[in-house]
Amino acid sequence: MSEVSRRKIIIADSALALIAFIWGIGFVATKDALSTFPPYWLLTIRFSGSFLLMLVIFKNRLKKLTALDVKAGMLTGIFLFLGFAFQTVGLNYTTASKQAFITGTYVVIVPFLVWAVKKAFPGYVSFVASFLCLIGLALLTLEWSENPFATASKGDLLTLFCALFFACDIILVEHFVQKMDPLAFATLKVGTAAILSLTCALSLEKWPSSITPRAWLSMVYLTLFCTVFAYSVQNMAQKFTPSTHASILLSLESVFGALSGIILLGELFTPQMILGSVLIFIAILFTELGPKTLKRVFFSATKEQAKSSPRGL
Repeated sequence: MSEVSRRKIIIADSALALIAFIWGIGFVATKDALSTFPPYWLLTIRFSGSFLLMLVIFKNRLKKLTALDVKAGMLTGIFLFLGFAFQTVGLNYTTASKQAFITGTYVVIVPFLVWAVKKAFPGYVSFVASFLCLIGLALLTLEWSENPFATASKGDLLTLFCALFFACDIILVEHFVQKMDPLAFATLKVGTAAILSLTCALSLEKWPSSITPRAWLSMVYLTLFCTVFAYSVQNMAQKFTPSTHASILLSLESVFGALSGIILLGELFTPQMILGSVLIFIAILFTELGPKTLKRVFFSATKEQAKSSPRGL
């Protein structure tokens, strides 16, 4: 690998890690905005503002779109909207830290959807990872009293559906992005989500009677950074880095989301929840890297440590 190619990969990986950090804080920004905005109006402002900005920025790319491109963008935008709708509504009934980790399980769900759609067996690694993820979710979302399953919140269940729709979105993007301009594709997705959000907002909710400056500040963050910047950079970065790197780095969104919920919102994170979060993160790594890669990384680190250790007297 040339030095130039290596530098591009490093820059792309750093960009994806930055996006994960931005999205992680986005959980807290969403939670804060929900104190003023109803869920669908929040999504309407976020996606509509982002769509208008992306229309201006990528207008030349949109001129080359075909009818099939528009249909693909609209289809993927539907799943993007469903994912965010379930996530945003669910955040009314759970904490930002818990939701951040539950959302991250889409990485484990993707192989099973691929198996169902493409009839391609995902491998036994996926089953092991799913089992670890299931245990982690139980520890993270349930309070182990006499009947622990009665304590799972409605927000946790809605967030699980959110993870499922995000997994569908990932599979569709993988299929269509090979044939389309990635930035124009992102614009169409966001535009579709904006239209669906506005439809639900007008039908189901009222515009808030008063809006605080802090809520508007959170909306600006969600629009500029979590949507316009993040989706644009993500599509460009994945041209220069392997998909395994991208998936792992973006899954750090869950870690950053949990940490920001604890630091910025003062949410409680018990040892039980920490253990559950660790198991979910291990499941994500296990799914993306596989046991052989993990074993190779572990033994490489062990050998390096042995080399650096002082010899016996």
